[in-house]
Amino acid sequence: MRRVLRSLIAAALFAVAGFTAFAVAGPARADTLICEPFGATTIGGRYVAMNNRWGGSAEQCINVTNTGFTITSQQSVGNTSGAPVSYPAVYYGCHYTRCSPGTNLPIRVSSISSATSSVSYSYVAGATYNASFDIWLDPSPRTDGVNAQEIMIWFNRQGSIQPIGSAVGTATIGGRTWEVWRGSNGANAVISYVAPSPISSWSFSVLDFVNDVKNRGAITDSWYLTSIQAGFEPWIGGAGLALNSFSATVNGGGTTTTPPTSPSNPPSNPPAGTASCRVSYATNVWSSGFTANVTVANTGTAAINGWNLGFTLPSGQSVTNSWGATLTGTSGAVTARNVAYNGSVAAGSSATFGFQGTYSGSFTAPSTFTLNGATCTRG
Repeated sequence: MRRVLRSLIAAALFAVAGFTAFAVAGPARADTLICEPFGATTIGGRYVAMNNRWGGSAEQCINVTNTGFTITSQQSVGNTSGAPVSYPAVYYGCHYTRCSPGTNLPIRVSSISSATSSVSYSYVAGATYNASFDIWLDPSPRTDGVNAQEIMIWFNRQGSIQPIGSAVGTATIGGRTWEVWRGSNGANAVISYVAPSPISSWSFSVLDFVNDVKNRGAITDSWYLTSIQAGFEPWIGGAGLALNSFSATVNGGGTTTTPPTSPSNPPSNPPAGTASCRVSYATNVWSSGFTANVTVANTGTAAINGWNLGFTLPSGQSVTNSWGATLTGTSGAVTARNVAYNGSVAAGSSATFGFQGTYSGSFTAPSTFTLNGATCTRG
């Protein structure tokens, strides 16, 4: 839940401390303990687990596994008529200035053919908290700061707490009935779906909730899905709460409606699933290192305005530096995003970037490349 206190404090801390406060570890191993307020690490080569203690100054620690996390300590006490003290969570997509490895988010809502997630929670007695699943959307494909629209799914609510705003009715989504709340925390709009009884695990369509919010007039097809998150919002206590597992998949190929470009709607990533592309991957390899020069050709009939190229480095390979693109992830799933000068690629033209890395064992090239979610041919 992004109440105004949560949003403004978190934004201020990020603005002042940048990545100093957001301490990021390497790929997670089982039993990775994080106690830093904004400490985070990647899990499964695909998601980011974050401690995200933005309210209160007392200790909070999470024990991160390969699939989720457990809150091992939560000492802050929040006002139950106000905001929670934190939101430890796992996410797919982009949160403030960090994107999960290989993500295809942000992606325009009209371009999504399916968006699914599966979660499993373990609960404890005696604490005041909610088990919260967050979906974030914005009119622009932003990868930092607070988004304009938050969707919250309350899987469990314990104690005298309530969502932002006021109850506006009920909705049936995914075969379940939800109490719907709507309001604003002063920084972003919030629509919350509250389960009448605790849900421990569920595999469901995230897109069903996005479409319900769209039908309420809160967003349009031209907005962007930026992240999918699952975790807990504790007010009092919370040690022992666990997100046992989390997964999320977003596929492109939906019906695209592209709004006209304007100062408030600048050129951005084209819809996923619509790219026609060819990738050439040229390498120079020596005993323990390599360089790769990548050419992304637009083989379609329309210009590409903003691109991200996803690929998976074979086991043993790791990126050490890059040029001509911003890379997210250094091993496993990697996403290369255009920089300012090569974001627009006319039909029949191409963009290039490169990177240097190390490897162990035998060297092989990535087998598949996706441009804005669509698979490219190899050149």
